Amino acid sequence: MTARLDPPGGGAVELAITFFYYRDLDAAMRFYEDVMNFKLAIDQGWSKIYRISGAAHLGLVDEARGMHRSAPEKPVQLCIRVPDVDAWHDYAKAKEVANVSKLFVNDALGIRAFVFDDPEGYQIEVQSATR
Repeated sequence: MTARLDPPGGGAVELAITFFYYRDLDAAMRFYEDVMNFKLAIDQGWSKIYRISGAAHLGLVDEARGMHRSAPEKPVQLCIRVPDVDAWHDYAKAKEVANVSKLFVNDALGIRAFVFDDPEGYQIEVQSATR
């Protein structure tokens, strides 16, 4: 029998936020607002939290104030699933985002996808389900 652990307070999770750390917060904000069309949900000054979908959010943090510092290597990826990956691929190329890959299929995962980089090198994968 597997025990189920409930969070303290018996509560449901209200938001899920992944935080990325930036040297240039303004450039990151412009990218996520103008290119990704994410909407600012919470403005904490040096931390900007954007709604991706539902309870999924991305936090952009000024490295000078946050708990971590920006690093040259970004061993993390933001992945978003969309209904039409081909349209997103065309859009990313038109916006001339950095390092747009070719579309690829991963049959083992059941996805068609591509990747590109944000202004400081965080990789973003956009995918559609193939099954």
